[in-house]
Amino acid sequence: MHDIRYIRENPEAFDAALARRGLAPVSAELLALDAARRAKIAAAEAALAERNAASKAVGAAKAKGDEAEFARLRDLVSAKKEEIARLEEEAKAEDSRLADALARLPNLPLADAPDGADENDNVEVHRWSAPRDYAFAPKEHYEIGEAMGCMDFAAAAKLSGARFVVLSGALARLHRALAQFMIDHHIETNGLTETWTPVLVKDEAFYGTGQLPKFAEDSYRTENGWWLIPTAEVTLTNLAAGEILDGASLPRRYVAHTQCFRSEAGSAGKDTRGMLRQHQFEKVEMVSLTRPEEGEAELERMRRCAEGVLEALEIPYRTVVLCTGDMGFGARKTYDLEVWLPGQNAYREISSCSLCGDFQARRMNARFRPEPEAKPEFLHTLNGSGLAVGRALIAVIETYQEADGGVAIPAPLRPRMGGARRIGPGGALES
Repeated sequence: MHDIRYIRENPEAFDAALARRGLAPVSAELLALDAARRAKIAAAEAALAERNAASKAVGAAKAKGDEAEFARLRDLVSAKKEEIARLEEEAKAEDSRLADALARLPNLPLADAPDGADENDNVEVHRWSAPRDYAFAPKEHYEIGEAMGCMDFAAAAKLSGARFVVLSGALARLHRALAQFMIDHHIETNGLTETWTPVLVKDEAFYGTGQLPKFAEDSYRTENGWWLIPTAEVTLTNLAAGEILDGASLPRRYVAHTQCFRSEAGSAGKDTRGMLRQHQFEKVEMVSLTRPEEGEAELERMRRCAEGVLEALEIPYRTVVLCTGDMGFGARKTYDLEVWLPGQNAYREISSCSLCGDFQARRMNARFRPEPEAKPEFLHTLNGSGLAVGRALIAVIETYQEADGGVAIPAPLRPRMGGARRIGPGGALES
């Protein structure tokens, strides 16, 4: 959510920032709504003052026995009461129109976010390890998993339709091991606080992190009004909704492993094979709540938390900073981590780490008190995948595939795999 006071004082700068995202100027429209709202409020306040003055004069007129004046003032008080109610209702309607218009506008990019139209204009800032050489033609993850008998898309389609999978045996265990490894790594190495949250939330929570009102079609809603979360960003960030946090407790750094649900609206024809784009998946999500001056440094820290998981698993990746045309709705700056998938011969996203500034905090009224007696301020929020579990499974399968169709198990995962060193081509764990 944007601060209308900032727009009043900086309309050209606001429009220029939105232009970097490819949007047309809107400050004039917003300021017109704001002016109409303020005019109604001023008129209601003036009518209230007139009513109050008339109310005081009613008694004096009655005491003087001036029945005509008494009747006039009494009628004026009644008329003003109706006028105030009407003006207040009109002001409320104008306020709703302004709030809705503001809620549909994306965040403003930081100055150092690169300008661009789409993913082709993202800028690589870091690369770790070179892709491996294979003495055979690398396969894609679903070819390997299906041959093992541990990855079944047909069974999932029978149960739920397209974009679902049934994992079994060693691959189901490997998937679970990855999630547990990530959570433990973030707790023990990065000092994040493990958190378990619901996956069903109310409208207010979705609005707070920006899924509503603009992106309802991207998510699932139950018949009784709960939304299925697309990521634990929704629940972890909303822990601060409506709160005033003690500044001494910041930054707060959370991590959660949850089921996630996305309708994948608009993705028809994209990544239809395999596990890359699923309606139901698991993710380990990081969220930080910080003071405003700490936000950009926290983004760099969060990025390193995510990169550290891939480095521990020895999976080649690169880090890109997203251009203004490819950033998410609520972000001011975003880093994407992309793993090398030898089966696709391409880098694919496995994590996004974003600084949202006070954009989400304003929507959910999440504040902190810098000092014990200080005026509350909006805190800054950040979120990042640490990592997407299904995509991490894809990366492990493709990176560690072997010529016979088996998959070596990365060393950090072996203790969670019963000490096994590989999954054989038939799906059995092997020492």
